Order: sequence, then C-alpha cells, then structure tokens
Amino acid sequence: MQDKLNFLKNDFIFLLKHLAPDARGKWGVMNGQQMVEHFSHAVRNATGKLKLPIVNEGEKLQQYRTFLMSEAPFPENTKNSLLKETPEPLKHPTMQNAIEELQQEFNNFFQDFEKEPDKTTMNPFFGELTFEQNIRLLYKHAQHHLKQFGLVK
Repeated sequence: MQDKLNFLKNDFIFLLKHLAPDARGKWGVMNGQQMVEHFSHAVRNATGKLKLPIVNEGEKLQQYRTFLMSEAPFPENTKNSLLKETPEPLKHPTMQNAIEELQQEFNNFFQDFEKEPDKTTMNPFFGELTFEQNIRLLYKHAQHHLKQFGLVK
C-alpha cells in the first residue's frame, strides 16, 4: 500500500505535467485536460465532498470490491455509467490550472484522512471505502489513465 500512496503523492502529478491538454488517448473520448479534470472529481468523491448515486449493490458490489483489492488493472476502455457519452466541457482555461486543482484535491484528501484516519467515504461502484481502499482505487484509476495516454506502460 505504501508504494501506491507514494506514487499518488510523488509521481502522478509529475507525469501529468508531461501530458498535452489536447492529447488523445489510446481509447476513450476524453482529451488530456478532460481526463485531469475527471480525476479531480474522483479525488473529491474519495474525500467525501462529492456525493454520487450508488450504482452497485449486493453480489455485484462484492465482485467489484474483490477486484478493488486485487492487483488486476482496469481493462482498457472501461465504461463509467455515471459519465455521459461526450466529455464535460472544460472547467479550467489551461492544463496547468487543471493540474493545480487536482493537486489541491489530493492535498485535501490526505489532510482529511490525516485528521480522521478511521473515516470512510462512499464510492458509487465500490461502496464504503477506508483510506487504504481509496488509495488502492485512486492508484488503479491513475494507472488506467496513464496507460490510456501512454505515460506509463
């Protein structure tokens, strides 16, 4: 878990700084900046500041939680049923602004869990998550998008 935490704290933003805002991924419809802004939403959800409708329950939720705790990556072109077919309009005028917001969202996430280490947050696909489970999910999500844009193998 510590390696995933260190990656999110030290490497993820650095890699994103090498992504052009209009870069096209190997799959999906988002460009580089849209993906960064999308990831800010994911971190806000992990912090508990963005409430989303619950998608999975029962056996399907258990299957998702088993996947979360595995080392298996998200498959290419994984569909998010909460996202529209076309990406949201850009929120920020520049990629730098989008990355700065993402960094701030990560700072908030780490600070909130430092203050409340036993806190849990609700994820629409994976249910109630602890800090460690949120780290696992954010790491998987980060790796998925970094592969999408060719920033990692």
